[in-house]
Amino acid sequence: MEMSGQEKIGVVFIHGAGLRGSVWKEVVDGWEHPVLLVDLPMRDGDDVTRKGLTADDYVSCIQQQIEAWGVTTFILVAHSLAGALALQVAQAYAGRMVGLVAIGAAIPQRGGSFLSTLPLIKRMIFSLVLRKLGTRPPESVIRAGICNDLTAEQTAEVVRGFVPESVRVYTDGIDAPLPQVPRYYVRLGQDKEFSLALQDKMIRHFAPDQVVHLNSGHLPMLSNPAELRDVLLGLLLANPISGNQQKITKIC
Repeated sequence: MEMSGQEKIGVVFIHGAGLRGSVWKEVVDGWEHPVLLVDLPMRDGDDVTRKGLTADDYVSCIQQQIEAWGVTTFILVAHSLAGALALQVAQAYAGRMVGLVAIGAAIPQRGGSFLSTLPLIKRMIFSLVLRKLGTRPPESVIRAGICNDLTAEQTAEVVRGFVPESVRVYTDGIDAPLPQVPRYYVRLGQDKEFSLALQDKMIRHFAPDQVVHLNSGHLPMLSNPAELRDVLLGLLLANPISGNQQKITKIC
């Protein structure tokens, strides 16, 4: 994809909770346009300092990386927790951000938090866990929730490298409207962390132009990077600014 004057449109990837930007590497291997694999803040910092960060701190960290990257026009791709953060990032880059892809992502209604997207009982349990135990789930929960379709080696790596996020990135409200750009949602059919019912609720909040079904668990960038790459490239080609409004089939 290119803009007028041969300026290429970039793609900014924002990972979900506990992960690092490198989780996208197999997805973007061989792409011809610029990509930025954002790291959420303090991946190598101490847990105590990270614990005090706000959602605004997370958004500022993302913005700093985008500014340092230097690409003028871009599409955001956000996974899981990052869906909420991406709404605020998009607001800051109105006019530069030309599309938003949410992958199994939390999309709160305006003013809501990640926590507000959960069903009532799960919200109450999650809120209690945050207060009592913090944001690093037990290994058994990580394995069952986000690693259900990964290999043993991939699962061990996710568990070993899991970075506990701040509490407030889950509880702070996101006061940002839906961006007025093409919006796409990738619905994950085998996701044990975000149920199909929850994803359908997020889709209603997001009102996307297209919904694509991917038969994978919560981390398709690890379990099925080639298919996710094909889906994303298809969606990027469908973006009107690319000059090629090829549509892909809406499957759900």
